[in-house]
Amino acid sequence: MSKIQAIRGMNDILPTETPTWQYIEQVTQTLVQSYGYREIRFPVLEQSQLFKRSIGEVTDIVEKEMYSFADRNGDELSLRPEGTAGCVRAAEQHGLLYNQQQRLWYRGPMFRHERPQKGRYRQFHQVGIESFGMSGPDIDAEIIMISAALWRELGLTQSVRLEINNIGTAADRQAFGAALTAFLQQHEADLDDDSRRRLLSNPLRVLDSKVPSTQALLSDAPTLVEFVSAETAAHYDALKQLLRANQVAFVENPRLVRGLDYYNNMVFEWITDDLGAQGTVCAGGRYDSLVAQLGGRGTPAVGLAFGMERLVLLLESVGTLPASVQQVLDVTVLASDGVDSAQVLTLAEHLRVSLPGIRVLSHCGGGKFNSQLKKAYNSGARVAVIVDPAPASGEPTVRLRRLDDEGRSESVPLSALAGALTGVLSESPVTA
Repeated sequence: MSKIQAIRGMNDILPTETPTWQYIEQVTQTLVQSYGYREIRFPVLEQSQLFKRSIGEVTDIVEKEMYSFADRNGDELSLRPEGTAGCVRAAEQHGLLYNQQQRLWYRGPMFRHERPQKGRYRQFHQVGIESFGMSGPDIDAEIIMISAALWRELGLTQSVRLEINNIGTAADRQAFGAALTAFLQQHEADLDDDSRRRLLSNPLRVLDSKVPSTQALLSDAPTLVEFVSAETAAHYDALKQLLRANQVAFVENPRLVRGLDYYNNMVFEWITDDLGAQGTVCAGGRYDSLVAQLGGRGTPAVGLAFGMERLVLLLESVGTLPASVQQVLDVTVLASDGVDSAQVLTLAEHLRVSLPGIRVLSHCGGGKFNSQLKKAYNSGARVAVIVDPAPASGEPTVRLRRLDDEGRSESVPLSALAGALTGVLSESPVTA
């Protein structure tokens, strides 16, 4: 019988890899909470119409990439390809948006049926940060500043750059789209197949093309900045002033558009040169029409999202992970030959209670002492607590053995064990 394998593009995250994920998640959670953002959780499965109405029917995501199906009741459902639409649906459905300001964040798996490649999978994980009910450039700046703070916390500031653009209102883009279409029709024979298909249905998506010949052609095309309204231009200028005032460096990219139809006004991307072609590690912008588009009242909104897989790759690429991230154990407890293994289990539990937060591995399954000690060295723990036979008289003792190259041991009275362990663990980490 053949072994069952994971579905292509849906990857397992193994125990050797999860410490990096947990590190990013913990840093992110602490950071967004420091800005007053609260976590929201919503289903991975939604009505397909939610994404068609929000993302846009003439997009790669809706046309090619969504995992969609009819359930037993005949309802058209889709696994979520991104988080913003679901976040808006949940917030609107539960009355969080009417005459209110909300700062929300979420994390979890998303699904797109695209060609798996480095840093891009069919099941991938995103963190999203969204704010609602605030229309000024200050909240735009705050969203970008949160991402800049995240790069500082992760040691990635020198590995990413911020690109921003003003894509104007829907009316601005309609006027620009007409001019862009007229230009592209003059060069239709030179466009790639996808761009030719989008020419009449969604010409702004042509700007997203990764085909070099199409990008070269666009160098002479009209630019969106020529069409944006004075109001959005003033908003955008104020945002740039706020970013400069808070020492957030940026580059203006007049060709920057987002791959989702609901964006307006300010959009941005954080880009790295350390991951090859998959250079975008975080992106977002303002989407003031989306709540109304999904049936609610008009609500100003702005947000961002970043992919965990790509961020993990970047951290591993530039080597900024703290050494402590891979330190998943502090103590392992084992028994000398002839000692009942029940004593090991009891002592390990006592340590977890008396030293909250300590990570203790209890050796189970018996075995000779030398075999247990070898496993202790391979466990990644910093120190071993060895239970020796109880003396005929006097206070019981245990041995503390540092799991480094020297392997120094000391005998400690059982009553003083917690204090001795605290002292050992406060020393600089071992390098074994």
